[in-house]
This record gives sequence, structure tokens and C-alpha cells, in this order.
Amino acid sequence: MNEIRALIVELVTEQLVQLKVKADRSEVEKALGRPPTPDLGDYALGCFVWAKTLRRSPASIAADLAGRLSERLGEYPLLREIAAVGPYLNIRLDSAQVARLVVERCLSGGLIERQPGQGKTVVIDFSSPNVAKPFGIGHLRSTVIGAAIGRIYRELGYQVVGINHLGDWGTQFGKLMAAWLSWGDEETFREQPIAHLYELYVRFHREEEADPGLTQVARDWFKRLEDGDRQARDLWRRFREASLAEFERIYRRMGVRFEHVWGEAFYEDQIGPTVERIRKAGILEESEGAMVVRVEEYYPDTSPCLILRADGASLYTTRDIAAVLDRWERFHFDRMLYVTGADQADHFRKVFGVLKRLQLPFADRCEHVPFGRIHGISTRKGTLVFLEDVFDRARELSLELMRDREMTDPEREVEAERIGVGAVVFFDLSKERIKDSSFNWEAILQITGRTGPGLQYTQVRLKSLQARYLERFGELPAPEVVRWDLLREPELMGLVRDLGEYEQVVFRAAQSYEPAILSRYLLDLADGFNTFYSSGQRIVSEDAPLSAARVTLCRALLAVLLSGMRLLGVPAPDRM
Repeated sequence: MNEIRALIVELVTEQLVQLKVKADRSEVEKALGRPPTPDLGDYALGCFVWAKTLRRSPASIAADLAGRLSERLGEYPLLREIAAVGPYLNIRLDSAQVARLVVERCLSGGLIERQPGQGKTVVIDFSSPNVAKPFGIGHLRSTVIGAAIGRIYRELGYQVVGINHLGDWGTQFGKLMAAWLSWGDEETFREQPIAHLYELYVRFHREEEADPGLTQVARDWFKRLEDGDRQARDLWRRFREASLAEFERIYRRMGVRFEHVWGEAFYEDQIGPTVERIRKAGILEESEGAMVVRVEEYYPDTSPCLILRADGASLYTTRDIAAVLDRWERFHFDRMLYVTGADQADHFRKVFGVLKRLQLPFADRCEHVPFGRIHGISTRKGTLVFLEDVFDRARELSLELMRDREMTDPEREVEAERIGVGAVVFFDLSKERIKDSSFNWEAILQITGRTGPGLQYTQVRLKSLQARYLERFGELPAPEVVRWDLLREPELMGLVRDLGEYEQVVFRAAQSYEPAILSRYLLDLADGFNTFYSSGQRIVSEDAPLSAARVTLCRALLAVLLSGMRLLGVPAPDRM
């Protein structure tokens, strides 16, 4: 549908120029939309914007354009009728020609033709769990949103560098080391390393409330770690390796990958040069013994960015600045995206403010991609909600839903995992990124509804329709022999129009870093098909030509659903 839209924009722009209007394509593009009901046509062009220039009513301009363009219909087989309806120019397409064009493209594998990212690089910093702590639900959003944005940008031709910026440095490790030396147990660590480390961390905080002197003990241990103390380094290495093994298992369940797993510690040897660079720029100031950079010039009402504590230890901000300097040298990125919670907005204002004060050429290429919180999840493990617990619970509920299906136990386990993980991932990505959302087990696992399982069920149904057609007719029809004029139903032509918008939907999702745009589009496609299917209309019947047309449209729909689900990271089960 993109080339059809481009054709209409070109024709209208050409006629406006003949009317002595200085119209550009972008102006026409903005004015071109869909009419409120399909009976009015496929496109509607509002003529309000040119009324002042021409000193004519919008209705008069619409009538003039309709007359001029109607004379040229014979030149363009895709256009069937052009008429003025009040201030709008309504355009009706030849449904058979459009169906052929859209479906053939979907089935040829050319769903995304334009590649705006060729030669461009996007670096995405996402997930970033803390070492020595369980992978909690709090990192679900960063992980699935960042991974989806990465897949979408790859689809558009960008080189994508996904970086897992692990929280593997900082004062929390001083606390953990102090806790380990006081209460650590080797046997428990071997059996359940992450659970034991988390228990130690929680206990240290509890003891710290009763004995504030422990805070300094933790700081001293972190300073020893930064200074290269052998005992501190050995403990840090053990804790980190145990965590990486745990995280990798979770990422495999989600189908998430990274080009690089570079935590804060990776930039340890760059902290000194980074601080020196800031000092030489003349923007480093002392404040109550600490070293800071003021950023209110670019971000009013933002407090100074703390670079070094009074004891000389670096901070999270220091390491983020060192990291982005390193990433620029390595990748010369066109965009550097940080997918983190909205509560880190102040942190990134400070980091970006320092980059701007350093007058770095890439400062404006760095963007914070914030997201809201998830509410309403609890598990048996207490205050920290383990992501693995959430996935396990989703799988268990999926198994319960599938208990009457005819399949082997191993098959049921595989499909339940796909459905359960897909349900959780899609739930997150179907919500607007910046908004908080409430988690509801019953809602997210509904097969009949705007949910991940509902989407998965639609693609399973489409696969079964293909199998039914093959069983009756022997082989799938080639698109070029299909009678597209048989797709007369408004619901099916609505599906065709929507399928033609897929590429544009992916572009919009990329531009706004909003996977929910793609999620909602896929749900709308599934709803459109299911409404037609549930009305009693048969896809495969005794009528071979009609069955061929409908099942070929179903194949195109399946191709788009599977492509969109792949970009979102939602598995496609074979049976449900």
C-alpha cells in the first residue's frame, strides 16, 4: 500500500502545482488519510490546508481535483474511482488489483522493502541486571523492550549493537563482600549461588540499620576492589561468574541475545582517563569534598552530576560517561539508546549534560528510552519478584489450559513454554512503554482476546486452514493464478488494506521506540480475521477458486503475523 499511497500523493501534488499552489509532498501526505467508513472509499484527502492560499472553499478545491484526476483514471489500473464529498477528495481503489499487489508482496518475503538503516549503527543499552542478585521482574521491561527495538531496527537495515551493561561494580559489592566474609556458606553457595548471595545482601541491609558503621565497612571493601586488592577481586569474580550463568539461562528462555555483555567493571581502566578528560575541559568542580559537573545550562533545575565521591571512588554516572566515550570510539553510532525505567531520567540528564558540556559531537545522538512500572505481581519468594517464577507460573497455567489437547507430554511442555513466555512478553509489549501497567494472570493468558495467546492461537488457526486446503486440493495455489476479484467482502478487503500498512507500522514503531504500535497492529489484524471467521464464512469450501483466493490471503496474513511476532520476540507455537 505504500506505493499506492505514494502514487496518490504524487498525482495530487502535481495537480495542486497546476492550480498554482506551492504544495509539497509532505503537506499532501499529512492531509491524506482513511475515510470514517469503507463505503466512502479507501483514502480521503482533506482540502482545508489549501483554502486560504487559493481563496476558495475546501469543497470547491475537492471538486476541482476530482474532475482533473478522474480524467486520468485510465492511466492507473490501481485507481477505480475519485469523487468529491464535501471538503474531501475520496479515492476508491480497484480491490482485485490491490489484493494481488499486497498479497504477492507478503508472500515474496518483501515485507520491509525500504532499508533506511543501511550504513547506520544503533547501539542499545538494555536489560542490565545486577550481578549477585536474582533476575527480577523489574528487568523484564528493559529486556523485552530493548530486544524488540533492536529486532525492529535490524529489520530496517541498521547495524544494531546490543549491550548488556551489567551492574557488576559499585558499593553494593562492598556490602556483599562484607556479608560473605561474615555469614557466607560455601556449601549453600555451590547449591544455590544466587539465592544465597541475595540472602546475604538482604541480611547485610538489615544489620546495617542496627549498626550504621557497616556502611563504612562496605565502602572500604569497594575501595579495595577498585584498588585491585586480590581477595576483593577473587570474590567479585566468583559472584559475577555465578550470576552470568543464571542470567544466560533466563535470556535463552526469552530468545534474547546481546552483541556484548560489558558491565560497569569493563570500563574500570577508563575511569581515570575519563575523569582527567573532564578535568582538562575545565568543568570539574569541588563540592563538599566530592567532584561534580554542573549541567543546569542544558537541564535547568537539575543538580550537579557527581563524578567522584569524597574518598575518590567512582560512581554509576562516572562509569556511564566512560562507557559512552568507549562506545563512540568503537562504533561511531548514529544513535545511542538507553532503555531503562522512567525513574532514571534525572541520571541521564546529568550524563547527557556532561557530554554536552564536553562539547562532544555525539551528545545529541544519545537518548533515554524510559518506561513505566509493572504492578500486581507477587510470588512465593517474597519482596523481590523473580522473573523465572513469573515464567514458570505462566507455563504452569498454559499446561493447565492444554491438559485436554491430544499431544504427548513432551509436546505439551514445549508448547506450554512457548505460550507462557510469549504471554508475559506480549503483555509487556502491548502496553504503551511509558505507562505503568497492572499484571493480571487471568487476562494475559486468555486465548480469546487481545493477548499474546490470542495472537498465537490465530496463527495456529491460519496454519490449520492451510493444512485443510492442502488436504482437499493437494497443493497451495500460486498467487498469480488466484481470482482476486472473488475477495468481495468488506472484512477481507479491510484485511488487505491493513496488511499493506505493515512496513509503515514497523517504521512508526522504530521512530518512536514503541513496540506497542506493532503489538496493537498485530492484534487488529487478528481481530479482523477472527471476526470474519467467526461469522460463519468458510475459508476452505467446495468452491475451489474462492477457497484459493481466501486461503492465499490467509497465507499473507500468517506471514505478517509471524514476522511481527518475531520482531517482538513472541514464540509461535505449532499447536494450542
